[in-house]
Amino acid sequence: MPDTLRRTRAWVATAIAVAAWALAVLSTVLLVLARPPLDANLWFFVVDVTVAGVYGTVAAITLRRRLHPVPILLAVAAVGGGLAGFGYAFAWWSERPGGPDPIAAIADLQGIAWVPGTMALFLVVPWLVRDHPLGLAWAGVVAGAVVAAALSVVNVVAPDWPATELFAASVVLGLVTAAETEWRHRRGPEDERNGLGWLALGTAILAVSFVPLLFDWDIPYWSTPVLHLLSQAVFPAAVLVAVLRNQLWGLGLAVRRTVLAGLLTSGLLALYLVVALLVGRVVPGQGVAQLVAAGSVAVAVQPLRMWLATRVHRLVHGPAADPAQVVRLGSHLGDAGSVEDLLRGLAEDIGRSMRLESVRIEVDGDTAIGWGRPTTAVETVTLVHRGEEVGRLELTVPPGEALDGRAQSTLRDLAAVVATAVAVARAAASVDQLRDRVATARLEERRVIRREIHDGLGPSLAGLRLGLQGARNLLDTDVAAGKRLLGALQAELDQRVDAVRTLSHHLLPPVLDELGLAPALEELVTRYAEDGIDLSVCTQQVETLSATQAAAAYGIVSEALANVSRHANARRAWVEACPHDGGIRLTIADDGAGVAPDAVPGVGSRSMRERAAEQSGYVEVGARDGGGTVVLAWFPSKEVAS
Repeated sequence: MPDTLRRTRAWVATAIAVAAWALAVLSTVLLVLARPPLDANLWFFVVDVTVAGVYGTVAAITLRRRLHPVPILLAVAAVGGGLAGFGYAFAWWSERPGGPDPIAAIADLQGIAWVPGTMALFLVVPWLVRDHPLGLAWAGVVAGAVVAAALSVVNVVAPDWPATELFAASVVLGLVTAAETEWRHRRGPEDERNGLGWLALGTAILAVSFVPLLFDWDIPYWSTPVLHLLSQAVFPAAVLVAVLRNQLWGLGLAVRRTVLAGLLTSGLLALYLVVALLVGRVVPGQGVAQLVAAGSVAVAVQPLRMWLATRVHRLVHGPAADPAQVVRLGSHLGDAGSVEDLLRGLAEDIGRSMRLESVRIEVDGDTAIGWGRPTTAVETVTLVHRGEEVGRLELTVPPGEALDGRAQSTLRDLAAVVATAVAVARAAASVDQLRDRVATARLEERRVIRREIHDGLGPSLAGLRLGLQGARNLLDTDVAAGKRLLGALQAELDQRVDAVRTLSHHLLPPVLDELGLAPALEELVTRYAEDGIDLSVCTQQVETLSATQAAAAYGIVSEALANVSRHANARRAWVEACPHDGGIRLTIADDGAGVAPDAVPGVGSRSMRERAAEQSGYVEVGARDGGGTVVLAWFPSKEVAS
């Protein structure tokens, strides 16, 4: 059904544009053939054919891209203007020698057909240019429709009646409509404000254009059509921008140049007339006034063009045209409660600011956070941060539209911002995971200590207590047996003391705090010699490591050697610590049995990896050439501040 509706809208939009332009072209051809006298009435004909062409085009473009009541009213104005122009041209063409018999109904179109659409332009259309519910604005819509309908009926029933009261009501209601539109431009929903300022200006000009019809002032007859033409320098583009909400893919440049040309021409012409009129009243001689006016126009061209270009650019491109607004992109994300909220807010900001249909941010291929619902083909932008691909930005534009060059450039610039946000999100996720791993490792270490105390030291101390009680009893009956028992208890106590010392050294040896990493590693040679392992230690330039890095390095080496002692059945082992690639590299190798294929990493292996990860490094475990196992660890070094 959506595709059928879209095709129907496209056909209707094309029919409107063709009908309006056909009437405008046919009217112009007939008038040229008729060669009427040049008088003020030609200004009204120019207005009619201009309305037909301009509003027919705007109605077609708007209707193709969005289903909205405004393009329907624009179509009524365009076709009505074309019919009015055709009626005027036909009347003159029929009066030429050899022309057809005049048809009164066609000739009367010049005074009837333009009324409904033209009056609806400034009495009804501005009220409907909104996305939120009308609410009390319904009163303005109804009032404008009633006035437009009443004028239309009067023109048909009593074309000679001046209808001064109705024109006065239209002027007042038009100015009220302009004021309400300007209020929404300043105080209304932020995403609906763009274009409303220009729309309010065009509405006010259209309303004021009917003032000369109300009074018998000495106002030129052509002032009404000239004001109508002046309004078309801003009104059509404002409607196009405000209704489509900056979805002008492929049309931005054309609209911008057209509006700028119209405003610049109108402004310079008005400046010329005003200066010529004022100077002509002060200085005698028409030539002097014209010369001064021409000079004023020449001086004002560039400043006026620059001033208008900035405002037209903002009209067409909305908030994205203002660098200060771009800075606001994602400014509320500081309040995001989670990584998902941050990315979702960023996707929504991009989608709304660029008027896209949907935006989807994909991270690491498995996490996707989006805004909007895609119905068209997806366009993908790769997100790269510091040379590394961190994700993808997928987006869709509304049906029937495409990204123009400027939108593509803006999207590439925004991709860098999104890539940084994704990298921050990944880093935050890594920190959370690392925090969890550290907490788990600490819990495992506490469990190891508890097990050593509960299952090893605790029972041994209990046994020693019982042994001492037995030795005390034997000293009264069998002194020799008591002495032998005390000797055995002393040997057991020596073992427990060594076990406690080993456990404390395993956690953090005193020599590491007092002398540094190299002496602490050298001390391991003596300890593992008691276990029958010939350990060789080589250290180079490790004195500059910070205390935390030295502790991490010692912990990795200690865990690796503990695994060698428990599981490798090795006779020799080697430890090397040296600078490498801007960091410290640790190599622990042995000539033991190696790692079994079905071996499952235990607490020691996880502890090594987590210690390295805490220092932004890594640990790799593999087979050693010639047999055995090799553990390679690396993390960036941070020298101690002197």
